Amino acid sequence: MACGSTWIGKGVTSWFCCGNAWGRCGSAGTGACTTCQSSQHMAAWPNLSPACLSVTNPGACGVSLPEYDCGHVLRVHCRCQNNDVCVTFADCGPDTQLFCGNTACCGSDCQSNRVIDLTPSAFSVLGSLDAGILPVHLYT
Repeated sequence: MACGSTWIGKGVTSWFCCGNAWGRCGSAGTGACTTCQSSQHMAAWPNLSPACLSVTNPGACGVSLPEYDCGHVLRVHCRCQNNDVCVTFADCGPDTQLFCGNTACCGSDCQSNRVIDLTPSAFSVLGSLDAGILPVHLYT
């Protein structure tokens, strides 16, 4: 895929609201990059900046993620539906208290630790918003 083929990690994704109202989301802020919109394929990344990393702290979960800038594009591959979505980084997250220990499974294939949050538009490409969290692999 054009948006990424180099594997960088795996874990769990969830969804969050930002920008203009869309689907289940009311109007919310536009994130750390000031571009986040719930209706677009966007994401919150834990290592978007040193300031973000100090809040999200994935290292507390034993996870090391590369630092990327606002606007970086990443491919998220869902383990359950075997499908992909390309997302643009527009915010930092998920918060540390939500990062460690979350587990999502597709049969006996389980992933742990929340590594990325997707807008509802992006998450709904991978699965139902009702799922809440999904196991994923990440490619840049």
